[in-house]
Amino acid sequence: MESFWKSDWSRARRALTEWWEGRGLALHVTAPADAPHEEIPPPPPAPDLPTRWLDPGYRTHSQLYSLSHTFFGGVAAPLFNCNIGPGSLGLFLGCEGRLSEETVWYEPNIADPDNHPPLRFDTDNIWWKRHLALIEDALRHARGRYLVGLPDLIENLDTLAQLRGPEQTLMDLVERPEWVERRIREINQAFFDCYDALWQILQDPWGGIAFHAFQLWGPGRTAKVQCDFCCMISPKMFRRFVQPALEEQCSWLDYAMYHLDGTQAIPQLDNLLSIESLRAIEWTPQAGLPGGGSPVWYDLYRRIKAGGKAVQAIGVAPEEVEPLIEAVGPDGMFIITQTQTETEARALLERLGWTTP
Repeated sequence: MESFWKSDWSRARRALTEWWEGRGLALHVTAPADAPHEEIPPPPPAPDLPTRWLDPGYRTHSQLYSLSHTFFGGVAAPLFNCNIGPGSLGLFLGCEGRLSEETVWYEPNIADPDNHPPLRFDTDNIWWKRHLALIEDALRHARGRYLVGLPDLIENLDTLAQLRGPEQTLMDLVERPEWVERRIREINQAFFDCYDALWQILQDPWGGIAFHAFQLWGPGRTAKVQCDFCCMISPKMFRRFVQPALEEQCSWLDYAMYHLDGTQAIPQLDNLLSIESLRAIEWTPQAGLPGGGSPVWYDLYRRIKAGGKAVQAIGVAPEEVEPLIEAVGPDGMFIITQTQTETEARALLERLGWTTP
């Protein structure tokens, strides 16, 4: 496995493990490769949306071509993307997926909340079978060249909003709060059951697993967790409806990183920092604001680190990497950037002490 499309993977694993522990720098740098890892022809255009999203052969061919033409520097690694839209758990719990060019939209399925059956992870669900077919095909073709990442499950109030609709979920928080709490507990258990099933399939030779969203890897049960819905509720409501399930998730996982999405979510930061088993927080500025490497976010990163959590900064321009590290320190920083050429990527890595083979 050490001969796969990243020759310094053992060093990357050490750096990622240290990052989860708040020690050291995890620098993720990708670029178009000077030469492909393997000669794989480009896939033809997909004839229709079902082929583009759901056909295992087409998805595998597309991923093989993309990964084979990418330089993976620092902690970056070739991770196969098994996502079918954002938030697969909602599909497994009964949402119907509507395919589009850029994403998959979810149609709510809880019209009668009082009589809707309990939410359970069901391996007979058609969307689970579609994901499983894609994962199995990716694994068959891997042959040690890449890791197959967990799909982005999503959970908590975000999944309930998929099932119920966001506007109605806001009303439910006021009109039937106990019902919301019960459904969130059911969603949490479905997350655990689904993750267990995926863990049995995707655990890697080092006892860890890759989570494709935000390019995570950890030497144990690893996941990105989130609640984008938190932008619409108060910190007090977050503590009641979101935090208990989130704490249970983070304790159950070995390595959990929270996806903090947009300035409207920042009021929840103190709640997040109080979750002892949450190891890291990622920051995504919303559209129209400076990217993750801008000096305007330095204080936010310092605040997260001072709260005892590691940080992931995304959307960092190459020229912002070194000023960011100088400003907030390298320890506990996971920085994702990409350069236009492999030469630029290698030069950046070497300036920061990561020599590449």
